[in-house]
Amino acid sequence: MMKLFRCLGGLVLLSGLVLQASAQNSSPLSTAVEKGLAAERFTIVAPFPAGGPVDVLSRVLADGLQKVYSQTVVVENLPGAQGNLGMDKVKRAKPDGHTLLVIPAGNLTINPALMKNFPFQIERDFVPITMIAKAPNVLVANAQLQVKNAKELIDLAKAKPNTLSYASPGIGSGLHLAGELFKQQAGVDLLHVPYKGTAPALNDVLGGSVPLMFSNLPAALPHIRSGKLVAIGITDSVRSAVAPDLLSLQEQGVRGVVVTSWYGLLASAGTPAEITQQLAKDTQFIFTQPQIKEQLKAQGLSEVLQKPDEFAAYIAQETATWAKIIRAKHIEAE
Repeated sequence: MMKLFRCLGGLVLLSGLVLQASAQNSSPLSTAVEKGLAAERFTIVAPFPAGGPVDVLSRVLADGLQKVYSQTVVVENLPGAQGNLGMDKVKRAKPDGHTLLVIPAGNLTINPALMKNFPFQIERDFVPITMIAKAPNVLVANAQLQVKNAKELIDLAKAKPNTLSYASPGIGSGLHLAGELFKQQAGVDLLHVPYKGTAPALNDVLGGSVPLMFSNLPAALPHIRSGKLVAIGITDSVRSAVAPDLLSLQEQGVRGVVVTSWYGLLASAGTPAEITQQLAKDTQFIFTQPQIKEQLKAQGLSEVLQKPDEFAAYIAQETATWAKIIRAKHIEAE
């Protein structure tokens, strides 16, 4: 995964080359809004260490906003408390659109139900702006399991209940919950084997210690192409543009298992709607530049176009889905 993140780092340099015309194309909603946003420097809070996808996406956005508004944009890495430290800073920020938060899905839709004494109410404390990018996940099997698709896996799991296991990066991770959702929708029993991170989990699946895993597609794709892993199905409603030959679980009859790794942009509660709408337009313009889209695609990511109200509805929908599963399975954070 670190190799993936280093490759993503090239996007930061690339974004500066392709956004020279941003200011002319951003179409501010009004002169007042434009002047309000350009009045002072921006801070983008990335609540995880430098080098990861949150950091890289933050820096691409920062470079683009700097071109749009001719204003300084600073990325502040503020890791700690599983992202809560950075979230708290944005929650307390002045609601004027100048302090922004780039955050992964789990902090918004899983942690509220998973963590005891979760310190935020997402709807109360933040204003969604837009989803930035997403990457599909994929259910993979070690080639030695000798299953090629969802039907064969389900048939095997039903023939040998509670004998097949799947690895995940940890209890309560999105990929763990993807497995629980698959079990529910497919009507099978699988044993969960949690690890401390994606790399050790994937290594044991490659080695055959655990036969199955829900993985993000960029990490698994090289091993799928080499034949060491078999792609059972993409966990999205459609196939991935990165690997269009891989079937989705949904088109194989396992409906409702839509679990993607995505990253969103938020501001503090009280930020005016006209500002969040404009920032959503600016962000979408930045991430739909052809060169940046191609670089995202090469790393298994795709840009997402959402208005603030659409993003808010999506967060609410995913939060309800994960809360139901977490309660039903009595899952608690490590």
